[in-house]
Amino acid sequence: MKLQQLRYLVEVAKQGLNVSEAAEKLHTSQPGISKQIRLLEDELGIQVFIRNGKRVVSVSDPGREVLKISERILREAHNLKRVGDEFSRESEGSLTIATTHTQARYALPGPIAEFVKRYPGVRLSIKQGSPTQICEMVIQGEADIAIATEGIALFPELAMLPCYEWNRSVVVPEGHVLLELGHPITLDEIVRYPLVTYDFAFSGRSKINKAFANADLTPNVVLTAIDTDVIKTYVGLGLGIGIIASMAYEPERDNHLRLIDASHLFESSTTKIGIRKDAYLRGFAYTFIELFAPHLTRREVEASLLAGDPDN
Repeated sequence: MKLQQLRYLVEVAKQGLNVSEAAEKLHTSQPGISKQIRLLEDELGIQVFIRNGKRVVSVSDPGREVLKISERILREAHNLKRVGDEFSRESEGSLTIATTHTQARYALPGPIAEFVKRYPGVRLSIKQGSPTQICEMVIQGEADIAIATEGIALFPELAMLPCYEWNRSVVVPEGHVLLELGHPITLDEIVRYPLVTYDFAFSGRSKINKAFANADLTPNVVLTAIDTDVIKTYVGLGLGIGIIASMAYEPERDNHLRLIDASHLFESSTTKIGIRKDAYLRGFAYTFIELFAPHLTRREVEASLLAGDPDN
């Protein structure tokens, strides 16, 4: 049994049982993958994949267990490599952060700039997606850390570390009538105008929906987007008023827009970090986490990972 054979198994499953795509992803040949998987099946005495002719059509019942164990073995092998790197190349390596647009655009620049200054030998990558997508990236080993507001709690494989709380504001074009209010804005006043806001999966949209539902109001949502800059663009074009994360308003850049505090209308949201419970983090990853959320020291993060490890 070889690690490479396990990689072939896992990649074929990941590519929807398409051996050709798995071969392309692993930069090898389709016949080579098929041969090695057959050899592994012969050694185990079971059929992992069910075939129709030469085509893989499904995973057998014992095959599902083999895939789970194979994924775990590959993760531990990756952790072993990281242990070696930690002591032989302390300030070199790579760190991949999966996050949403709002976090990447407005919350991460400061911590990332400081991290790059401290660790010039570390290759830093940022991958963007929906909360579900970025959590899956971490689970599948495509990213080390997930940073999001929604979604992390839905994945039991991930330890969840609260970072900071934030709330929302209404953004309107300069000169809008809502700027003349002599009192805090209300939900009744918001629903009188077309609304541009986040897609349901992003940035605490569920808290927005909940507030309107509790008030028995239905906003006229004319456009949703995953990108705060898109929301501000269409508000500026007069499509409607927007509800955005307050931190996403930049007075100098957004000087054609005005912000109205709405934190009294919506529950606050908490941005969180998600890490695989069985992950081995390099020292510089702990540094990055602390730069992003100063209360999350290495000791705090390790305690959270230990608490989530079923073997401890």
